[in-house]
Amino acid sequence: MDAKQVKVLQLINAYRFRGHQHANLDPLGLWQQERVPDLDPEFHNLTEDDFNETFNVGSFAIGQETMKLSELYDALKKTYCGSIGAEYMHITNTEEKRWIQQRLESVVGQGSFSQEEKLTFLDELTAAEGLERYLGAKFPGAKRFSLEGGDAMIPMVKELIRYAGNSGVREVVIGMAHRGRLNMLVNVLGKKPQDLFDEFAGKHDETWGTGDVKYHQGFSADFATPGGDVHLVLAFNPSHLEIVNPVVVGSVRARQDRLGDQDGSQVLPITVHGDSAIAGQGVVAETFNMSQSRGYRVGGTVRIVVNNQIGFTTSNPNDTRSTQYCTDIAKMVQAPIFHVNADDPEAVAFVTRIALDYRNTFKRDVVIDLVCYRRHGHNEADEPNATQPLMYQKIKKHPTPRKIYADALTDKGAIELETATALINEYRDALDRGECVVKEWRPMKLHSVDWSPYLGHDWTVDWANQFDANRLQELAQRVCQFPESHKLQSRVQKLYNDRLAMASGEKMLDWGMAETLAYATLVDEGNRIRITGQDSGRGTFFHRHAVLHNQGDASTYIPLSNIHDKQGTFQVFDSVLSEEAVLAFEYGYATAEPGGLTVWEAQFGDFANGAQVVIDQFISSGEQKWGRMCGLTMLLPHGYEGQGQSIPRHV
Repeated sequence: MDAKQVKVLQLINAYRFRGHQHANLDPLGLWQQERVPDLDPEFHNLTEDDFNETFNVGSFAIGQETMKLSELYDALKKTYCGSIGAEYMHITNTEEKRWIQQRLESVVGQGSFSQEEKLTFLDELTAAEGLERYLGAKFPGAKRFSLEGGDAMIPMVKELIRYAGNSGVREVVIGMAHRGRLNMLVNVLGKKPQDLFDEFAGKHDETWGTGDVKYHQGFSADFATPGGDVHLVLAFNPSHLEIVNPVVVGSVRARQDRLGDQDGSQVLPITVHGDSAIAGQGVVAETFNMSQSRGYRVGGTVRIVVNNQIGFTTSNPNDTRSTQYCTDIAKMVQAPIFHVNADDPEAVAFVTRIALDYRNTFKRDVVIDLVCYRRHGHNEADEPNATQPLMYQKIKKHPTPRKIYADALTDKGAIELETATALINEYRDALDRGECVVKEWRPMKLHSVDWSPYLGHDWTVDWANQFDANRLQELAQRVCQFPESHKLQSRVQKLYNDRLAMASGEKMLDWGMAETLAYATLVDEGNRIRITGQDSGRGTFFHRHAVLHNQGDASTYIPLSNIHDKQGTFQVFDSVLSEEAVLAFEYGYATAEPGGLTVWEAQFGDFANGAQVVIDQFISSGEQKWGRMCGLTMLLPHGYEGQGQSIPRHV
């Protein structure tokens, strides 16, 4: 192969690997991007004399085998150094990389949108900006954690829902923190503006519980898409950043299990992160680590980072992280990362579609890094100039995303200036009326979780707690049976022999057999059981052995899953080595599955301490704050087997 030809292929590869480092991502232009020598043709000994020469472009997916170097160089810059910076060459799976290259390179990194779609994006940017301005004028100084600067999140999420509905998704569960949450509630989920105004004015109509601040509230609605209605859920959450992510994924897994959605094609999780939080909070890494594990996978999560380049008052990346990008944590699971300039709504919509298609095709997590800014302080009473003077001098002069896009459409002749003005006035009038402003909103009739059978009870209510003794005897025999070909380890074989003796009344029941029988009575009546925890299949104290391991071929057998054909599902999973994310996941699962028994088992001693935020903020207070019920059961071993205390004073 000609030496110059080799250099051309190396140039293509350089852009695939490092083009994102030269991409136009920061709306404010404050990023100091280091020059990457690999992206200069001269680095590869390609001179101006070579620009008119024609070369083979190898696997560059532009749809032609050869190109002039000048045309190829221009295509590479458009594809990888425009408003989108794509990071995907860390992925080891060649098929995934080729797929992304095809989607990006075939259209030189630029989506094609109809006039109607462009007008929709402008309308949604108008709504995002209009709500914030309206609230700022109506309730000056009140905390609302404005989305301004990151307005593109609203058209992004709505496009994601529309596109998901077209691909067969029937439910979307969203988790996010405070930034832009009120905007999401009103402009995506269809909460009535008047209800929000009443909350600002302190007109709470709560006959139960303590309530919570408005930017912790959840919501549910149905959303019309061309592919059918989609049920939307915005999860309730506390101020503890990122902890809602595993809660959302757990809720999604429960919904998928209920629908028999084994590949995750019908229920989609979306998690919205902050740039400082996604890099700083350890629960993010825990949740990523769960994404492909048996007990927790949901067919991939679409993760959106509202990267406003600041965390409260801290904006120096040397203080907030030890990586180039806040999203580098996602590389631990080889997730592709699409950085995108939030002032370019068409680029945002383009990567949104690619991200969802990637998730649906490969059933893996994907990250969109929405690079934006924060127009005000951390909250509206804060003074950001005290700590970020240069950034806020720039922000003060910077036009809003809506104005930038409206001007661009006007300059191209796509719309008249009057059209953009009319959209502003129409939205403000709708807010004045206080009625729902989301055209796609529909009253709920899909997939809502029904907790009504459990309402209005207290601890003194009697329940049917008797079980037929003869049937219990039969179940005791059934849970001790396994195929003859399934050879057990000698200690496990003795344990099961002892259980057979217990079943016939020759021995007293021990804890392991009693627990197994309790589960058997539930699945026998058609109830679902899910147990997770570290080493829960065997049991930390060698007592459960719900999963039997064949000593010959390492296959497994679960007696409790094989009682009879019409029994309830019995699942037991050894969890990843985490308490916080796993317990949060199981809380989310239990909130979306009223009819079953969901159990999380702390492995040892006081290990549950690692999940204290979940216990405090969700399990013990969720019903009181948000009216969210949850049937989660926690097994907390604390020394009764003789070695459960890791530190005695903590027990």
